[in-house]
Amino acid sequence: MKILSNKDNLQVLHEDNHIIVINKRVGDIVQGDKTGDKPLSDIVKEYIKVKYNKPGEVFLGVVHRLDRPTSGIVVFARTSKALSRLNELFKNRETQKTYWAVVKNKPPKPQDKLVHFLKRNEKNNTSKAHLKEVPESKLASLDYTIIKELTNYFVLEINLHTGRHHQIRAQLAAIGCPIKGDLKYGFDRSNPDGGIHLHAQKLTFTHPVSKENLTLIAQTPNDSIWNAI
Repeated sequence: MKILSNKDNLQVLHEDNHIIVINKRVGDIVQGDKTGDKPLSDIVKEYIKVKYNKPGEVFLGVVHRLDRPTSGIVVFARTSKALSRLNELFKNRETQKTYWAVVKNKPPKPQDKLVHFLKRNEKNNTSKAHLKEVPESKLASLDYTIIKELTNYFVLEINLHTGRHHQIRAQLAAIGCPIKGDLKYGFDRSNPDGGIHLHAQKLTFTHPVSKENLTLIAQTPNDSIWNAI
């Protein structure tokens, strides 16, 4: 897979007239927020503007998001036609998302399906996983498999069935397996870069215009634990 780079170290996994897919770095925010930090969407707009010498404003549609401390695949739309169709794809769960997560504690089973009801707390920006439905909760489910055992950690491959706020982080914490570096969900210490070891590793979907089936894979960040995988 050819990875293009620009001065912002932007990793472009796929690019055509209608979509652009980026391997997001730890710490990047996908869309602008109250922090005022420069979002990935603006960096991608600048990349397109310079590469194609586009005058005026560059159109770029945000289709979905990844949490700031995570890394991996993010899809943007370059046309309004692509944006509306991609929105439908993601809304209707017509995509296959695979994540990798590094945890310190061994999960109860080598592979399992986790089903919880997640309730979001807007004040502290977390979600709590409940085994039974509670008021204002939403059903959340995923499958995980242990794919590698490291000296002090376990690497899980996760397939999402729903897309809830902090779903993977909250559900793994609920079984006693918070993700490495994730202080918000009970890990005992932070990572040096302030991120967590959760990576959107693979995404399969149908191209919104050409109808081609795309499977994109994002390389994990360059650190000793990811490199051991």
